[in-house]
Amino acid sequence: MLSYVRAPIRIRAPIRIRAPIRVRVRIRAIATLIAFASGGCAGPSEPAAVEWRELLVPSPAGNASATDGSATSAPVWREVPFGGSGGVERGDFGVRLFAGAPLTGIVWPELGGGREALALPRDDYELEVVATRRAGTDFFCALTFPVGADCVTLVLGGWGGATCGLSCLDGRDASSNPTTTYRKFVKGEPVRARVRVGGRRVQAWCDDALLLDVATAGVRLAVRTEVEPCQPLGIASYATEAEIASLRWRPLPR
Repeated sequence: MLSYVRAPIRIRAPIRIRAPIRVRVRIRAIATLIAFASGGCAGPSEPAAVEWRELLVPSPAGNASATDGSATSAPVWREVPFGGSGGVERGDFGVRLFAGAPLTGIVWPELGGGREALALPRDDYELEVVATRRAGTDFFCALTFPVGADCVTLVLGGWGGATCGLSCLDGRDASSNPTTTYRKFVKGEPVRARVRVGGRRVQAWCDDALLLDVATAGVRLAVRTEVEPCQPLGIASYATEAEIASLRWRPLPR
């Protein structure tokens, strides 16, 4: 008799069926959208809302006062004794800085003697100012503020009326450093500027549009000699009449 030898049975691996490339791309896109909607790919976000604290409150009695929202607050703003100051007027409109020769300004001095409730933050905070150029063609709002142990100045509308930026970074003022930018300002139209200090950065917005964003680590910060009397917190104008309607601050969430 003939004998048969059966060949061994080979077990093949299961066949993987791959979707066409277009289908795979669509599936990945849909998965990405789902993850984004669920917060898995959330981008940078604004800090959680913290209540603003008023620093300048218009007064019908003709005396613009400053407050940090506490029961011990009291008027603390004073006119900067610039030589050639155009004078300051306080009222229900806020504070008016008349055109100086060349500077006019106000300052919030550091306080002590039981008035610690009015102490200024040095980091992790925001400032917001509403200012208007009434007359003139130079800066109508030079906001000086603390950044750690130093101070810098946000200049709006300088050097002919449109230059903006921070003074000073490594000895260079707002007209000639990485924050230099240009913006048109219309006389009589209020401008809302916001400054954020924190995370070793200074950021600024003008009417909700990002104006500048600069890292401060390793950068020498200072103010121009002319506005040193505005430290630690002050506002000045240059040969220009300006109106400051409000100024407020809030801490950043830690």
